[in-house]
Amino acid sequence: MVAINKLLDKTKGDRWIWLIIILLSLISVLVVYSSTSTLAFKRGVGVEKLLLTKHVIFVLIGIAMIYIAHLLDYRYYAGISKVLMVITIPLLVYTLIFGANVNDASRWVKIPLIGLTFQTSDLAKLALITFLARMLTRKQENIKDVKEAFIPIMGSVCVVFVLIAWANMSTALMLFGVSILLLIIGRISIKQIMMVCAGGFVLLLFVAFLGPRREVYKSRIETYMHPERQNSDKTFQSDHSKIALASGGVFGKGPGNSIEKNFLPHPYSDFVFAMIIEEYGTIGGIIVMSLYLVLLYRCIKIVTRAPKAFGALLAAGLSFSLTIQAFANMAVAVGLGPVTGVPLPLVSMGGTSLLFTSIAFGIILSVSKDVEENSSKKVIVGEIPAMA
Repeated sequence: MVAINKLLDKTKGDRWIWLIIILLSLISVLVVYSSTSTLAFKRGVGVEKLLLTKHVIFVLIGIAMIYIAHLLDYRYYAGISKVLMVITIPLLVYTLIFGANVNDASRWVKIPLIGLTFQTSDLAKLALITFLARMLTRKQENIKDVKEAFIPIMGSVCVVFVLIAWANMSTALMLFGVSILLLIIGRISIKQIMMVCAGGFVLLLFVAFLGPRREVYKSRIETYMHPERQNSDKTFQSDHSKIALASGGVFGKGPGNSIEKNFLPHPYSDFVFAMIIEEYGTIGGIIVMSLYLVLLYRCIKIVTRAPKAFGALLAAGLSFSLTIQAFANMAVAVGLGPVTGVPLPLVSMGGTSLLFTSIAFGIILSVSKDVEENSSKKVIVGEIPAMA
């Protein structure tokens, strides 16, 4: 108990965000435990062995990484972002050429010795957001200058966007949207932002019509826009996701009682939200949505109170990335968007994706910790702190 109390004393940052992390982690363990029964059967192992040797371990490691990342002063991530960008761009190129192919897309790189694979786009999201926050902060004095600020900033965005979009359009579009939001917060002129959007649209068309996955993108859009014209194989995932939603009702079938987990190809990752509604009902779905909305609200609070521009931009970018990804996953599950491979942050099964998400949470809490310490200093010197 003494050790736990000492650990809790060192835990800083927004308590609401810590609560959201714990709740999402618990939901993840419950839903993934239920959803992996079919996967365990195919692999010929018990659910407990499959879950306990992988997902729970990654969840615990993720929480540990959140704790470690939140202890590090967020200002250090400005320097780290340069290193991450230097690593990320060659790694994205390597992934396109030599990456593991899953569903006709090169998104994964195998880590030597340990045999694990990870999506390089997860690293790229973290690298680009921290790098953009750093660049926008450093260029504030001449932020309207095209040559000094706009071109260097947008160069990094466009390079990362194209390299990710070539194999993973959905992640690239979400990251591009987060980048636009950061540019707006970072005081880039509206005219320049419009140029960015126009350039992004041209790049999107280029990748969509000339990229190696153009047929996949075309098929997904046609399936979403005109499902009645498609054969059952193309609408299989979305159809069974809708069945899961419809059969869940208000209160759900109860933990472990999902039927559609036996039909959906990825009920523990891409369609985990459908599993939540089937087993826990509309109430469960609303609770999960509310957790992400509260997360966004608390992060906006942190952004408005952050004493430094870098901290504000960093917290804004990472929180937008997490919540946009969350609602994109939920939108696919309920049929409001074409099928993508976007996981639900901190809930979906996925080792390295969960770890990169955990680092993002840790950085947000590091900024929140600085806000708390700054407010405490104001109280000590007799100043009136900002409203919570």
